[in-house]
Amino acid sequence: MNDLLTYIKKISSNVSIFFKWFFIAVISGTLVGLVGTAFYTCLERSTEYRTAHSFVIFFLPVAGLAIVGIYHLAKDDGQGTNQILRSVQSGETVSFKMAPLIFITTVITHFFGGSAGREGAAVQIGGSIGNYFGGLLKMEEFDRKIMTMCCVSAAFSAVFGTPIAAAIFAIEVVSVGIMYYAALVPCAVASLTAHYVAVAYGCKSESFHVFYSENFDIATGLKTVLIAMLASVVSIIFCIALNKSEQMFKKLKNPYIRIFTGGIIIVLLTLLVRSNDYNGAGIAVIKKAFDGEVNPEAFLLKIIFTAITLGCGFKGGEIVPSFYIGATFGAFFGSILQISPLLGAAVGMISVFCAVTNCPIASLIISLELFGMTGVNYYLLAIAVSYMLSGYYGLYNSQKIIYSKYKNEYVNKTAHH
Repeated sequence: MNDLLTYIKKISSNVSIFFKWFFIAVISGTLVGLVGTAFYTCLERSTEYRTAHSFVIFFLPVAGLAIVGIYHLAKDDGQGTNQILRSVQSGETVSFKMAPLIFITTVITHFFGGSAGREGAAVQIGGSIGNYFGGLLKMEEFDRKIMTMCCVSAAFSAVFGTPIAAAIFAIEVVSVGIMYYAALVPCAVASLTAHYVAVAYGCKSESFHVFYSENFDIATGLKTVLIAMLASVVSIIFCIALNKSEQMFKKLKNPYIRIFTGGIIIVLLTLLVRSNDYNGAGIAVIKKAFDGEVNPEAFLLKIIFTAITLGCGFKGGEIVPSFYIGATFGAFFGSILQISPLLGAAVGMISVFCAVTNCPIASLIISLELFGMTGVNYYLLAIAVSYMLSGYYGLYNSQKIIYSKYKNEYVNKTAHH
């Protein structure tokens, strides 16, 4: 009888915890979904205006001064996504100021033609809101970490429209090799809630329809492996470029001079290449890559533009640029190997994403949400290869890689770039 009562108490406790997090996840998913929707809309409008009025690129250096001024007035050092990761790892407090600051400055960066993404910024917005509400509700440290991951999922889902991958990404990216399964229900519910809120207000989910034979072809499989191997090298180059650019610009001690100089370089490069394809996030170029329309040098130029933009102090994410780099590289190299540009772009895109984030499970899921089931065998193969061969490089130097990529061994390394 005592055993039965103990069992009932445990079940009741678990049910209570479930409903607590379900309720919190729905509320936070709705709130963050609305913020994510506003962010998505502002970025879309900014991109539309910049595309129609290319002259705004000439104001990028001045916009950079405004960004530095905004952070200076807010007395914030703009640590970004790395601080969100540390908040989950060690309970570091994140200032609520991060959310409005990264929202405003990312929109400014996109409006005037800086090369940056949006998902990294969404992670910061969601993480900042989640950490703040966790403190406001006086949650204990472990629950506050879950709250942070919950809102990260919601923001990523609202902005990019891949709710399943968003839920997994938040619990996989922090410590590679360890999944925070306690956050699975909150992240899943918040991600789905935010997604449907965003869709209800007109946000469009990204998708690239890849139609390919469901029968696995060995020759194509080997070509997929080769693309993934080379994509892992490209991903390492991207990570190193981001780091070296930041180090180079830090030699200019004054942040105003630093970002103004970077803005001028981006303007000059844009004039030099005679194209606006490398400004902003570049979703339109990614879509062209899936149609086989790609310049051979596109992936290298995007690496350069993005490294300079983020290295000198402009704000935004690195994930969409990684999609751009992977898709254009995969489409170009796939054409050399004589495989479908659809498959080449998809394999390159998901390989680079996996390599720079060190998130193979989220990468597989996002490939299914973006590309569909046809070709899934090739995506799995590419993800496995790129994850292993990218070593311990990554976009976020606060990311922990707990277990070795090469053997069953505990390493607890910090991702480096």
